[in-house]
Amino acid sequence: MKEAVTQLPEGRTSARSMRWLWPIVICAIIGIASVLLLDLAKTDYAFLAAYTVLQFVALATAWNILGGYAGYVNFGVAGFFAVGVYTSVFIYKTLQWPLVFTIPLAAVVAGLLGLGMGYLTLRLRGVFFSIATLAMSVVLNTLVVNWSFVGGSRGVYILHSETIPFFGTYARYLFVVMLILAMGSVLIARFIENSWIGNGLAALKDDEMAAECAGVPSLRMKLFATTVSGALLGAIGAPFPYFVTYVDPSSAFSLTIAVNAIAMPLIGGTATWLGPVIGALLLGTLQQVATVTISSALNLLIVGVLLVIFIAVAPNGIIGFIKDMREKRK
Repeated sequence: MKEAVTQLPEGRTSARSMRWLWPIVICAIIGIASVLLLDLAKTDYAFLAAYTVLQFVALATAWNILGGYAGYVNFGVAGFFAVGVYTSVFIYKTLQWPLVFTIPLAAVVAGLLGLGMGYLTLRLRGVFFSIATLAMSVVLNTLVVNWSFVGGSRGVYILHSETIPFFGTYARYLFVVMLILAMGSVLIARFIENSWIGNGLAALKDDEMAAECAGVPSLRMKLFATTVSGALLGAIGAPFPYFVTYVDPSSAFSLTIAVNAIAMPLIGGTATWLGPVIGALLLGTLQQVATVTISSALNLLIVGVLLVIFIAVAPNGIIGFIKDMREKRK
């Protein structure tokens, strides 16, 4: 009996370790396979297109930590993304640090912004919180437009070498950077979802007043979600100036980024970490195909049409639709 009792925690520990090991292994396999497959294309555009899709995967996952898990819809995605963009621009014009050092600093700046925004706005609920986050993005846009050091309304050019050691072309280097950011965002989201933090955020989403009565520290939970979500969004924005090589407020605070970051989790499903990944891969791939074959002007149209269809047919997204079908079969 004692042996069984002593062996039980070991079994649970090994099960937990395996549960966390397989997502890391899958991400690593997907990353290596992606690099090898894109090498077969032998064109920089393949890496740049894959970078864009992975950027949407990371953005959708980062937004879902606050908007999906906690139920606080953030319309200021472009603001956090732009903070990462212009932190990178500022460092480029002053310190000339490599991108690998710029990304953590951009995450810290955007995370502090998320923490401050949380203290000011998280006492608001529903549409009032969403409007407050949108107002924050507008204020940041106004500040950047009038800040001549980072280009202001005229924009700024970012120059980089065509090649980089160990990676070959710079496009391949950016792809690897965004691949790491996307995988890191997914693993962080999965950790939060399966931890006591995720349970607390889910309780707040269902009924915030009941969760508070049950002892859930609502303000701490929400501040954690805004900080982590903001930090990830800022980190994702840091490589963007090196990707486009020219940055102005209209591209940093792009409507396309804001709409996709919200629509992709809704289409994939906001209740789990896998939903934003599926939605981003689906929409991102369709947009890249439309850009090559027809026109990039169709990107927002594709998002709008698919969003309307899924709201009517599968309001809980692809993941929710699959779960409902399984329950009906049972």
